[in-house]
Amino acid sequence: MNKNSIFIGIGGLIIGMIIGFFGANNLNKSVESESKSVVNPALPQVNNVVVRDQHSTSGAMMPEIAQTLDKAQNEPNNFEAQIQAGDLYLKIQNFTKALEFYETANKLKPDNYEIIVKLGNVYFDSQQYETAETWYAKALGIKPNDVGVRTDYGITFLERNDPARAIQEFQTSLKTDAKHEPTLYNLGIAYIKTGDSEQAKNIARQLEQINPQGELTARFKKILQ
Repeated sequence: MNKNSIFIGIGGLIIGMIIGFFGANNLNKSVESESKSVVNPALPQVNNVVVRDQHSTSGAMMPEIAQTLDKAQNEPNNFEAQIQAGDLYLKIQNFTKALEFYETANKLKPDNYEIIVKLGNVYFDSQQYETAETWYAKALGIKPNDVGVRTDYGITFLERNDPARAIQEFQTSLKTDAKHEPTLYNLGIAYIKTGDSEQAKNIARQLEQINPQGELTARFKKILQ
């Protein structure tokens, strides 16, 4: 990756975009903290029903942003600097730039679990589900019991109209955490897509038992109705 090309004009447009984003976040910090849940409306969805765990990136003060990007440019072999720069671009949903930094980090540490998952998440968020599947599969080869990654892996199949395969992955996730609401919710959606209304109703009952007042419980019940 040509780092110099990435930073042409970075003192203006890109830093301005990022600072603007984080400035708004700082002003609305209390609102953001209250609104966080397992549902992220900005993520790709199937008919507005698919949900994922949050894959958040840490916030940053405005003076730190330029320093982070400058450090990533000047220290191409600094693994953490590449991740931090990628996180900043991911925050403003510049998936192309985020991938460039994450891919550089992956070259530095090919077996690092954190960056493998991040690559899967960015490809997912940019709706490149087949590529996301590849990275999630690699991650699961390292940590097969990561419920969040396994569920996201299953969603890549759901997004590509393969609910039967998605069901397999969701059921595997539930063997590790039987009360994981995003997994149950998406399993219910997969059952609906296969026309198995009885199993879908069973999922609704499970969600009701786990979290009667939960957002996913209410959302799934509404879909069934």
